Amino acid sequence: MRVVIVEDNVLLSSGLELLLTAKGCEVVAVVGDGEAFLDAVTEHRPDIAIVDVRLPPSFRDEGIHAALRARREHGALPILVLSQYVEREYAGELLSDGRGGIGYLLKDRIGRVAEFVDALRRVAAGGTAMDPEVVAQLLVRRAGDPLDTLTPRERESLALMAQGHDNATIAERMRISDNAVHKHIGNIFAKLGLAPDDSGHRRVRAVLTYLDGTFRPAEPDPGRGNPR
Repeated sequence: MRVVIVEDNVLLSSGLELLLTAKGCEVVAVVGDGEAFLDAVTEHRPDIAIVDVRLPPSFRDEGIHAALRARREHGALPILVLSQYVEREYAGELLSDGRGGIGYLLKDRIGRVAEFVDALRRVAAGGTAMDPEVVAQLLVRRAGDPLDTLTPRERESLALMAQGHDNATIAERMRISDNAVHKHIGNIFAKLGLAPDDSGHRRVRAVLTYLDGTFRPAEPDPGRGNPR
């Protein structure tokens, strides 16, 4: 798997390069801003790009705009976006084209190497990987919401499904049968009024659209400092 890394923090980008190389990936370029990223994608045609949300010069959302442009110009290039904290609106922007090959993880997730590499490979294969913290915020709802009708096991299944896991992985993590997962997911879609869909990314997108559709994104925690 050929990877381009877009990260202005040299320590983090070097760590990512070492980690991915040790896991058998080929890091074909490491760059620090959006324009250099677009040039690297044109030159190397990677299988996936890892992109920081906040890049020079303003450290706001340059990484998101560069990622969206790269996907427009290079056939839905798989992108795994890294962020310092949960910014749900960016996840929505990335998912809006409906084509899959999208991941959105917090930088803290990199330290959980197995999870991070699994998410990277899933996105490179055209799947979806959403950070559990994003999903957890989406699942905090008001009283009387249709989510209140879900059983605890259905809510657990919904959270794993929204993160981008397939039925087999959900079954393994919940220690239940594939048939039980299928039943839970059928109940979830029926209770939430969603059309049944077992087609991977479209299923994730439908669930995330429902979860994000009636709630305002949570404000960043001011106590976290200046995010990068």
